[in-house]
Amino acid sequence: MKTYGLIGYRLGYSFSKGFFTEKFEKENLKEHEYVNFELDKIDEFPSIFEKNDHIGGLNCTIPYKQQLIPFMDEIDAEAAKVGAINTVKIIHSETGTKLKGFNTDIYGFENSLKPMLGEKHKKALILGTGGASKAIKYILEKLGLSYVSATIEDEVKADEVRYEQIDEALLQECLVVINATPLGTSPNIDTCPNIPYEFLTPDHVLFDLVYNPEETLFMKKGKAQGATVKNGLEMLHLQAIKSWEIWNS
Repeated sequence: MKTYGLIGYRLGYSFSKGFFTEKFEKENLKEHEYVNFELDKIDEFPSIFEKNDHIGGLNCTIPYKQQLIPFMDEIDAEAAKVGAINTVKIIHSETGTKLKGFNTDIYGFENSLKPMLGEKHKKALILGTGGASKAIKYILEKLGLSYVSATIEDEVKADEVRYEQIDEALLQECLVVINATPLGTSPNIDTCPNIPYEFLTPDHVLFDLVYNPEETLFMKKGKAQGATVKNGLEMLHLQAIKSWEIWNS
């Protein structure tokens, strides 16, 4: 049996587990399984290999995308720039086993967002400053967009603003708005980031990393103003596909 899995804290429903279990069934990969590895702390990570000696690859979700880095023997260049990993390739050789970290958030986000952008989209407003925002910033820079982040932290950095500072002028400047917070995730579907949605226009693009529900309140409020909206489901599909490529390359 070849085991793949997801490292996280309290996982509950996992997109990755559902995606790969369905993939293995469709492709008749009977000797493959995908399991959730719930860790109370990252120090428990090595025990996964002690209990499972046929691991083919791992995904990683919050809160361990940064904490997992010291356990890697090698890190992909893009993942190193972002400072977070969500995919681990297990490399077996005569000299032993090595772990290499990758960040497929980068691939997933870039290829999901890029088709939505036009020449007028030159600056983005990122809602949230957590781990997910690192890959977002990297891709925005790669695509030639500047950005500002909305934060709830006590310290406001140079490229950040408080939510109460988001006004019509800022939204006229930032025609791309990205929700990198968990607000709106099921079952809390009646929540959304606190921004003045009335100032959004048909020129705006709203990207929500949340994928459950399919249409979040953030997206609904954007659509009501004529904005183009997308959730994070396509991004997750692309991430998963890229993970599979990495594990089997």
